[in-house]
Parts: sequence; structure tokens; C-alpha cells
Amino acid sequence: MIHQIEIKNVTFQYPGGMQPVLNDVSLTVEKGEFVAIMGGNGSGKSTLCKLLNGLIPHYYVGDYSGSVRVNGLATEETSVAELSHSVGYVYQDFDNQLVRARVLEDASFAPLNFGYADYKERGKKALEQVGLVGRDDEFIWQLSGGQKHLLALAGAISLNPDILIMDEPVAQLDPYHAKEVYDVLKMLNETYGKTIIVIEHHTEFIADYCDQVVLINEGKVEWKKPTQDALRLVDQLMTMQIYPPQVTQAAYKVGRLLRGNSVTNPLFESTKPYPVTLSEAMEFFSEQQSEEEPTEITQEPKVMEKEPIVEMEQVYFSYKTITRSKKTILKDINLTLNRGDRIALVGNNGAGKSSLMRLLTGLVKPEQGTVTVDGLNTNKFSPEKMADLVTYIYQNPEEMFIEDSVRKDVEFFLKARKVPGYKERVDQVLEQFNLTDLEDRDSRLMSGGQQRRASLAIGVAMNPKIILLDEPTANLDIATRKHITKLITSLKNYVEAVFIATHDMQLVAEWANRIIVLKDGEVLHDGDRESVFTNAALLKLAGLHPPQIMELSRGLQIEPISYTVDDFVNSYSQILGEENKDGVYS
Repeated sequence: MIHQIEIKNVTFQYPGGMQPVLNDVSLTVEKGEFVAIMGGNGSGKSTLCKLLNGLIPHYYVGDYSGSVRVNGLATEETSVAELSHSVGYVYQDFDNQLVRARVLEDASFAPLNFGYADYKERGKKALEQVGLVGRDDEFIWQLSGGQKHLLALAGAISLNPDILIMDEPVAQLDPYHAKEVYDVLKMLNETYGKTIIVIEHHTEFIADYCDQVVLINEGKVEWKKPTQDALRLVDQLMTMQIYPPQVTQAAYKVGRLLRGNSVTNPLFESTKPYPVTLSEAMEFFSEQQSEEEPTEITQEPKVMEKEPIVEMEQVYFSYKTITRSKKTILKDINLTLNRGDRIALVGNNGAGKSSLMRLLTGLVKPEQGTVTVDGLNTNKFSPEKMADLVTYIYQNPEEMFIEDSVRKDVEFFLKARKVPGYKERVDQVLEQFNLTDLEDRDSRLMSGGQQRRASLAIGVAMNPKIILLDEPTANLDIATRKHITKLITSLKNYVEAVFIATHDMQLVAEWANRIIVLKDGEVLHDGDRESVFTNAALLKLAGLHPPQIMELSRGLQIEPISYTVDDFVNSYSQILGEENKDGVYS
């Protein structure tokens, strides 16, 4: 049988690496499949995909053995340029793929450089396929993050490749645009017959869109299975710290609870398949749900007395575009942030989240209004002075790296400020973020998850009063994301307020005690998670999607709404009349 993609016994080790990133990997992919590649950060997922377009071994050199064939072409003997007609690739840092000033110019760049006379028509068709119609002459910096991602996708398909690879397609996108990207991929797969390969940590998207799953672990392909079968291997996945969809976890944990209580329930027999999508879960759990009213769980009392640490009064912020026209980013922002706040700033790409946080650092100044941080007006103090109070952790971790090792990066600020005993402080922070064994590594050469931990360590080492985190869980596998969430939660012991701009609704639901919703530079809502996630009109207007477990609990009319899987298991076990003995599901 001739496979569209055939990888045979490939081993690859980067120069200076201690061990192979890929170790005797073999894998086949058939034409028209929609494949998800799962695995932890550093497991070799991106390296595996770089085999397919020839970046390995032509661009990334190293110790390489084995063979790869794509559409019958041996990638070792075929140039990257020639392979680009067969394989389109959208990288995790897709901004770097945008190389021209205007939208149509960028979408047409590849066919133009290959000498196609109809290069503009190819670019227009690609833009139409991804839904970017009517924006041909717009500058790329006028686009939102979601639109830029779609433009990068248009550039990748402008040569009409048979195979399309996307590395973390939703990592930097708000929930609305994340679904939009996957809908485009589904259309390309079903309408145009393209083989789609995604590197993905979000198993809810895998369940809804993909038909095959490849699991890679420590450089080895463990298996390739149909999606339904793959996501139901809960024990194996959880052992490897890969988390199935929330509804699958819920069914698994309720089943464990019943077995732990020696209760026989046909709904949770080991032979009954767990649900992997929301619709399956609605049917699965409805079969057993009692008509009895669930027990109300008393909410924690709200602390009314608050001490302000940040005040923003009538703040406007804008910048001048290349055409010298003014683009307003923030409009009439009035906010008071208090000591003890765990604030999640949410909203669509382009809503103004990052700009609002940068105002707190003093790196940019308000066009109108005042921003006061711990009594200091940012208009009157330098960013260097504000850095004693506020630390900003950038969305791209590499922007935090200056030196050639993790330890040097973490100690840079403390050393520059001549902080007494900084070496002991650095040792403590490296241990807290599990970076001790990596302290001599160049931060820029580490995996995405390791880089994220290093950037957080840099910020925490600075010992600020306020820490600002821009998309701290983006590009992370679920296990690392959970670890980062725990580290962020622990920050309350070291800083007075934490402010996170994020699209990660699970992080918002599990961590935040205050949620600020932005849209088009204005505050739509400022409240707690109940006031946000129970407001369907607000969610729709802001383009937000609640975590899957919340939608399930709402669909089953379980009250109060479950914000986490364990919340759901608690409530559902009460409906079944069972108790969680000895923490059987924790």
C-alpha cells in the first residue's frame, strides 16, 4: 500500500543535544485524514512535523537517520522549495510568516516567488478559502491576532498543497477565533480533500474535529488510533499527564467514585465507552440523572473591604498608524484594582488587553486620564522606577531572555539592582519553577513549556508587588498548564495582585476571583465568574466560550454551575446519592 506520508525508523538529534529528540520513529498517514499529534512539551511533536516539509534535514542539521516519503518524494533528496508544493506549514509563531505589508501581497507571496503568472488569483482564492474577503489592501498590522493567523494559513495554502500542518492552531487565539480556524480546517479537509495535521493540546478540539490521533512520548510514537478510541484511554493518557476532554474526565472520575464505593451502576460499567464530546456527554449523563433537586452548595462569602493598589481614571490610549491616522485602542477606562485581586482580563484578539496591561508598567502613557500604581502616577515616573512595583511577563517568552543561560536570565534584574543575597533568591526561584536541572541551558533553545516556566521565574525573581501575565498558558500542554496554574496561584504568597490577560477559559474559571471583559477597547463587564459565565448575552457579545464542563452542567441543569471537573463530580455524585470517600477522584 502506498501511503501519502511514510516515516520509517527516523532518529534525529539536534547539535549539542544530550539525546535524540526523535528515536526510531515510524508513522504513516493516509490521504484525506485529519490527524492530531498529542504529547507533552518537548516530546518531539514539532520536530516530527518538520520532517515532512524537509526543514529536517535540509535546514535544521543534526544527527539524522531513517527515511521520510511525502507524496512519493524522498524528503532527504527533495528541496524544501519543491516540498512546499505538497506540504503547507503554519508555525506556532505564525506572525513570523507574514512577510509583506498588505494582505493580498502576503497571501500571494509564495506563488509570486515561484513565478506563477496567476499569483494574485491564487492569493485571492486562498483568502476566500480562509474567510478573509474584502481585506486585500489592508495592512497586516491592522488585523487582529485571529485574522493574522488566518492570513498565515492563506499563505500556506496559496500553492494548493495536498497536506497542511498547523502547529498549535488555537494557542494564541480567543475562543471565537479558535473555533473559526478549526472550521476552516474542517472545510479544507472535507471540501478540498486536504490532509490536515495539527499539533494540539486541547483535546476538546481534537474530539470535535479530528478523525485520527498520534501519541508521541519522549521522541517515540506510542500509537496512532481513531479519535474516539484514543481519547478514551484515560488511564494511559493521564499517566502521561495528557488530559482527555473534560466530559471524558468527568465520566471516568464518577466511575472511579462508584467503584470506590463498591456501587454497581450500568452507566459506568468499564465496557461502556466514555463520552468524548459535549453532545455525547449530555446523552451519557442524562441516562442516570435523577429528577431530584440537587443540593445547593453555599458560596463563600465575598470580602467587601478592599485596599486599592491600581487606579485608572478616564483612561484613553491610541497610536498613530503608518498613514498617520489615529487608532484608538482603549476608551474611557475606569478601574480600581485591589490588593488580593486575582484578575483575569478576557476578550477577543484586538480588544485592548495587552495595551491595558502595558499602561500599568509605564512603558506607554495614557493619551488622556491617569494611571496610578501604588500611589505613583505613571505619567511622572520612568518605566525603570515602575519596574520595582510591576513585572510584565510577555506572551512570547523569548522576549524575556537576554543572557545565554536560564540562571543568568533569572538573576539579571537582581544582579543589575545589586540586590543582597540574590544568588540564594535565584536558587529558590529555580527550584520553585522546576528549572534547577536546566539552569545552564540557553533559554531560547528550550521547549515551549520550559521557556514559559523560565519567563515566569524571571518575573517572580524581581519580587514585584504586581505581576502581569500575558497569555501565560499559551502553547502549553495541559499538564504544564495545570502546573503553571498552580504556580500562579502560589503567587498570592509573594505579590499583592496578579493580573492575567488570557483566552484560557479553564484558567479563568479555576483561578480568577475577578473577571474584566473587554471589547473594542471598552470594559463590557467587571465582576466575578458567576456574573460572567451565567450571562449568555455577555459571552456571545464578547466571543467567549465557557469551559466544556460548565456547558455540561448547565445543560444538565445542575446548580450551582460546575467550574471544574471535580466540581461536577461532587455535584453529580450528590445527584446519584453517593459520597466521595477518601478522595477517590482527586
